[in-house]
Amino acid sequence: MRRPHIRSVAVAVAVTTAATGLAGTAFGTTAGTDRTAATAGTSAASVVAAARAAAFAHSSATGVLQGDALQVEDVMIDPEGARHVRFTRAHQGMQVLGGDLVVHLTRQLTYAGVTRAAGHTVKPAAATAAKLSAAEAQQKAATAAQGDAGPAELVVDARDGASALAYQVRVSDSGTTEAGGSRTVVVDAVTGKVRSNTPDSDEFLSPALLDTLRERGEKLDPATAAGTQTAGFTAASASSAATRYPSTAHGTGKTLFVGTVPLTTTRTARTTYLLKDPTRWGTETRDAKGQELENFSRGKKITTTNDVFGNGRVTSRNTAAADAQYGITKTLDFYNKTFGRKGIENNGKGAHAMVHFGNKVGNAFWDSVCDCMLYGDGDGDQLKKPLVALDVTGHELTHGVVDATAKLEPTRIDEHDNQYGEPGALNESLADVFGSNVEFFTNNASDKPDYLIGEKMGLAQKFLRRLDHPSLDRLEHSIDYWSPQVYDAEVHAGSGVSSHAYYLLAEGSGRKTIGGVQYDSPTYDGSTVKGIGRTKATAIFYRALTRYMVSTTDFHDARNATLKAAKDLYGANSTEYTTVDQAWAAVNVTSANTPAAHR
Repeated sequence: MRRPHIRSVAVAVAVTTAATGLAGTAFGTTAGTDRTAATAGTSAASVVAAARAAAFAHSSATGVLQGDALQVEDVMIDPEGARHVRFTRAHQGMQVLGGDLVVHLTRQLTYAGVTRAAGHTVKPAAATAAKLSAAEAQQKAATAAQGDAGPAELVVDARDGASALAYQVRVSDSGTTEAGGSRTVVVDAVTGKVRSNTPDSDEFLSPALLDTLRERGEKLDPATAAGTQTAGFTAASASSAATRYPSTAHGTGKTLFVGTVPLTTTRTARTTYLLKDPTRWGTETRDAKGQELENFSRGKKITTTNDVFGNGRVTSRNTAAADAQYGITKTLDFYNKTFGRKGIENNGKGAHAMVHFGNKVGNAFWDSVCDCMLYGDGDGDQLKKPLVALDVTGHELTHGVVDATAKLEPTRIDEHDNQYGEPGALNESLADVFGSNVEFFTNNASDKPDYLIGEKMGLAQKFLRRLDHPSLDRLEHSIDYWSPQVYDAEVHAGSGVSSHAYYLLAEGSGRKTIGGVQYDSPTYDGSTVKGIGRTKATAIFYRALTRYMVSTTDFHDARNATLKAAKDLYGANSTEYTTVDQAWAAVNVTSANTPAAHR
């Protein structure tokens, strides 16, 4: 999934504030649309300074101690008045893993509360000193991940209720990771125990699912489409009279999954067109050339002489690239036009992808080291085609959005790389929720929108997961309702709880047909939930993710986060707020059954 460590400061940018070095922090509004500090009437510097001061002044609530340093990752200013600053933390110069927090302020920049990942003191005992050297930690990490260890960084590991001195090591070319990707290993600096060993990429098809498919002898042959989204359009840019290069061009993608579609491309010479979109911050897809690359700059640029990419079949290397580029640009458009989010990290930078990744790789990934999408071609056996379907791209890029915001993480990973725990399950759920929304936003006739995930994969059960009735999935054994056992469920199975809550919030319970697909959503207590509509439900979940979720958010925390978001957007006495409460109760997540803290 994502890296288990706090990433160094990566501030999203929209305005320049030299006083703090925040070269353009992005500011979110009600349903997520962004505006600058200038238009909001509050400077980035004043918001950050007030939030940092409040964190130290209210240390009993925030857990911030003397000797801590707060590194700003995001600043959000809401039109109704609230300000939110997301911080990562360092203690005595060491990164604190699981020490992330969001400080909430009023319009007057007074303290209004905190959302924090670690609910305990994150300061190691004064007598604690490293007994392992950095070199010894590197060796242990290299052995654990079977790869090449980079530098060992001394950190404080505050995850899972701990406060331990540890080394963090990134290991490349891991022999334990699909297609030789990298891993992040955390080694206890006192005992030498490997505390975590996490792949840096998120695989769409989990190890457990692949094992299940092998046991069933089921082959995946994704259904393709040869339709045309917009009748009669052709690549007209070849005849344009552009005299300066590069220039914006309007080409054509002949894809596997969504038919013939328009692509905005870059004309670099009279008869040379590059698969790079200058209207979407330079979003680009490249060819990994069958190599296991985690460096986008090493990918081969994809060009044509006629501004047509692909032929609708796998016989052209550019076909999968057309699918990827189309899916990525539509995902960016969804986030931008729905929430005002300017790119995956909300920093005005384009997204990147590489197709033809590795040799016979039957998967697709969001890779946080590459900061890009990676698509294999299929293994030729179990998976016959590349996983470049629209909802796969929307799902995986949403992991990038989560990585840039709450950084939700699994609580543990087993020796086969299967991941467990509610925060990781919530991450998978949000990827399904927003991946489904990308389909609705795009409304492509060749890939009709629905609340199904992976319906193009050619599975015998016709979908991979579904939001209305998750337990109809017999492959990953998705879960409809929360119980104490869910806390350590495999993340794709556990994701059903919050996905089901979202569907109930959006569409309500019971039977209905939407876009030609039949749904029948049950409830834990037999209650009837009347949905508030997908637009409002999605606004609430996005607001909750970006303002009120942190790396350790579980389902009960998510309930609280969405209630706060609904209150922000619609008021505490609104139908929307009440329905959020009803939807979570309908999946058995209530204030009454909130478990004791797990961290």
